[in-house]
Amino acid sequence: MGELLEATGALDATYHMGTYARKQVMFVRGEGMRLYDDDGREYLDFIAGIGAVNLGHAHPAVTEAVAAQAAKLVHVSNLFHVEHRAHLAEVIATLAGGGRKVFFANSGTEAVEGAIKLARRWGKLNKGPECYRIITAERSFHGRTLGALTATAQPSKQEAFAPLLPGFGHVPLNDMAALEDAIDDTVCAVMLEVVQGEGGVYPCTPEYLTSVRRLCDERGVLLVLDEVQTGFFRTGTAFAHQSFGIRPDIMALAKAMANGLPIGAVVATDEVAAAFKPGDHGSTFGGGPVVCAAALATVGALHSERLGDNAIAMGEYLRDGLAGLAEKTGEVAVVRGIGLMAAAELSRPIAAAVAAGALARGLVLNNIGDSIIRFLPPLVCKEAEIDTLLETLEAVVGEV
Repeated sequence: MGELLEATGALDATYHMGTYARKQVMFVRGEGMRLYDDDGREYLDFIAGIGAVNLGHAHPAVTEAVAAQAAKLVHVSNLFHVEHRAHLAEVIATLAGGGRKVFFANSGTEAVEGAIKLARRWGKLNKGPECYRIITAERSFHGRTLGALTATAQPSKQEAFAPLLPGFGHVPLNDMAALEDAIDDTVCAVMLEVVQGEGGVYPCTPEYLTSVRRLCDERGVLLVLDEVQTGFFRTGTAFAHQSFGIRPDIMALAKAMANGLPIGAVVATDEVAAAFKPGDHGSTFGGGPVVCAAALATVGALHSERLGDNAIAMGEYLRDGLAGLAEKTGEVAVVRGIGLMAAAELSRPIAAAVAAGALARGLVLNNIGDSIIRFLPPLVCKEAEIDTLLETLEAVVGEV
């Protein structure tokens, strides 16, 4: 353990609330797919800040944009117009297909909270005061604030904070009959992740998403998509739903928008966005000039470097490699994913041990529960780095 890590760990244990079980490593520098700890050791990053650093670490376009804006102006609040915010809203609305308006927040959880409030406001205005309930999918993850946590259908994350908010119902993913039964006159929206990320990388089927869109139209209910983890070319298209040929009424975004800097967004159709009036929602720091400058640079680089295309090609290469690993080791039961968002479900509850063994060998992985390893590398990932991942995983699984 390096001196810096040891000193920082002691301070953390003394002064920081114990909400994280941190790994005993301290990263001090990054470049592309690589991270370096305080001892100078190199690691391959297959988490990317939990899917936030899509461009890779220390991308020069983002660094330059942040430094230039920070030298001019950092914050004045949303009482005034600032540089970059309106331009970024235009870029995101255009990526989403046009006819959209954007509200900027600071995180994915805040984007989900904004989406919940907007859906409820729309429901009450258009369908009456009792139309405020939202249906989400079991095993979903939408955030940790109280509203987003209630939407999150994972009892293990909810029980400690009960009672939760009223007005939410949960149904199994990809089960249309259950969803049809759950929608009544009190429901204003259905909220789904196109791919359940924190739940274990479980995608919606194309048939399900198409049917949900049709059902929402038939019942006069909004379709809200949580694309916090799938957005910004992670699955190939700018937003994951675009490869399914549907359009949501509201979308929540964050994570990769500014390549790791804190920014989120609620994106809604012009009609639905009109339900918000001045004073209905706000954010002191949301959409500040520095993070918006970073986001413009990030989205521009993701597009110009064609990293969506790379996500599709490398995602297929990764899943094929994981399937090959399943044949070699017999320890991988299922491989799931879209683009560079993948999971290997193991045959035994050894995921935490595999992730720990990989870290010791210079490979940054993330286990979900006891049996799932999740892969969210930067979209600059190449075949050589995936080959190293697969070789290391084979060795670690054999040891475990």
